[in-house]
Amino acid sequence: MTMDCKSLEVNVNNQRVNEAGKPQLRSVDLNLLTVFDVVMQEQNITRAAHILGMSQPAVSNAVARLKIMFNDELFIRYGRGIQPTARSYQLFGAIRQALQLVQNELPGSGFDPLCSERVFNLSVCSPLDNLLTSAIYNRVAKIAPKVNLVFNSDLNHSTEHQLRYQELEFVISYEEFRRPEFFCVPLFNDEIVLAASRQHPRLKTFITENAIFREQHAVVSLDRHASFSQPWYDSVDKRSCIAYQGMALSSVLNVVSQTHLVAIAPLWLVNMFSEGQDLQALPLPLNLKRRTCYLSWHEAAGRDKGHQWMEELLVSVCSR
Repeated sequence: MTMDCKSLEVNVNNQRVNEAGKPQLRSVDLNLLTVFDVVMQEQNITRAAHILGMSQPAVSNAVARLKIMFNDELFIRYGRGIQPTARSYQLFGAIRQALQLVQNELPGSGFDPLCSERVFNLSVCSPLDNLLTSAIYNRVAKIAPKVNLVFNSDLNHSTEHQLRYQELEFVISYEEFRRPEFFCVPLFNDEIVLAASRQHPRLKTFITENAIFREQHAVVSLDRHASFSQPWYDSVDKRSCIAYQGMALSSVLNVVSQTHLVAIAPLWLVNMFSEGQDLQALPLPLNLKRRTCYLSWHEAAGRDKGHQWMEELLVSVCSR
């Protein structure tokens, strides 16, 4: 009997040793994860402290404990703020999803658009910003007057990173994010046309692909990431007809209206500009005559009720 008790005691001690290197959830202060989430978003201890309602030393102390918990620096000083390490970025998505799952189950955790002061960061990419930004802004202002929207119209190499770590919450663009962790909802298909001045001397000849690419073209700069114009200029011969490269399709159409250049553009945008300029839309005799507009976000954000509300609103406003 004595031997059995000793054996049991040895087994328990061995189990404690085996588990010593593996932190147990019951020993973790889960409030630290909330601090981590806010510090990751703000990348500034002072701002994070203000949002959390904590003192700056208390947040700094929490970050120090997080470093010990995850055995990593997590944040390093960068200018007046801090910069997350690769390990922080690795942790952020999983921690944020877990916090959102818990938050959604708490009493009174629903999203109330009438009272919320939440800030949503949206990218409505050019040229779609001409069509959709004001419509989104006005709808939100009407039904959620305290919600704040921050827009940009740029799609660049860091957009996936910004979505993944929720620096951006939604992107509306012609580009489809193909990685499995992104959701892409088709909103509508745009008819694409050839834009030309009404004074162009060869309007009646624009009925074949060869005729189109004998003209001089104005395009959105092909050096821009996800340039609207790029899909139609995929060969040296086609690129050789480019006479003007602008930063936005609106400036491209302005040039076309005053010259004998032509441009490929969405029908709605040509119609929008034709009212005040000498511009008209012609059928495009090319295989690519339509482009799909997508609403995209990262899966890590999808469980948040405020995010779900905004997703429904964007689909409602933008679908045609």
